[in-house]
Amino acid sequence: MSESGGNENLSVRLHDGRRVRYAQYGVTDGFPILNCHGGLACRLDVAAADSIAKDIGIRLISPDRPGIGGSDHKAGRTILDWADDVAELMDLISVDRFAVMGWSMGGQYAAAVGRALVPRVSRVAIIAGALPLTEPGVFARLPTFDRVYTRLSQRAPRAARLCFRSMGLAAGAFPTWYGRLAAGGLGDADGKVIRDEGYGAFARMSAEAMRQPEGVVEDYRAWMRPWGFAPEDLAVPVEVWAGEQDELVDKAWEIELARRIPGASLQLRQGGHFLAHLHYGEIFTNLMGR
Repeated sequence: MSESGGNENLSVRLHDGRRVRYAQYGVTDGFPILNCHGGLACRLDVAAADSIAKDIGIRLISPDRPGIGGSDHKAGRTILDWADDVAELMDLISVDRFAVMGWSMGGQYAAAVGRALVPRVSRVAIIAGALPLTEPGVFARLPTFDRVYTRLSQRAPRAARLCFRSMGLAAGAFPTWYGRLAAGGLGDADGKVIRDEGYGAFARMSAEAMRQPEGVVEDYRAWMRPWGFAPEDLAVPVEVWAGEQDELVDKAWEIELARRIPGASLQLRQGGHFLAHLHYGEIFTNLMGR
């Protein structure tokens, strides 16, 4: 298998002229897995999986959503719209059938791809994801900072853009400080992941994620829009992953998702919200169907 070298600045043009920026890790002729990045994150949020993907034989394709990182903005987008972008991206890079993983906010996008592209998607992994936020009582159970950023994005987008711009500038100018601050605020399990992988790596990902503050605002607005389908509508094999020490997302959500998605299996593991970083090998192997 040939190595990709972890190319992080690839891009394609969609039929409507928008650019989609994506990273590719692992091996170029490996088993294709599409990554749907988390909130306040971007295509670089799986950079730490590069060596594991190479060892297992994975072609890990990680695009930025519209308005995030290097991808062009799309106002008013929905969760299901992402599946259309993914279908076109995969056509343009000659990938027919693939598996999908989505972490945190990306979990709903992974579910959307699994719902909309059934003939092409073999398996889905939802990692530390949330229930639909339009369902009663779900929004109130989000972490405080997510509730604040969501309401700011909906009601005071100019203020939200200023917040995200400031965060991105701080991550770029003071990476060690920014990474240390994040590690201290995310709980012991996730703080250890950030420290082990390096404060600079986390800050680099964050700075790129918030390079277009208006796109981050739209990301928060989009996740409050209806999914356009229910968890019960998924018809592909799904694994739902939850961290025993997750202090950001209630693992009861993962238990509920696994119960509602037909045939889904629940994978409870040691780790926090960043549990994927501790279990990439198992996640990839399971997505391959092994």
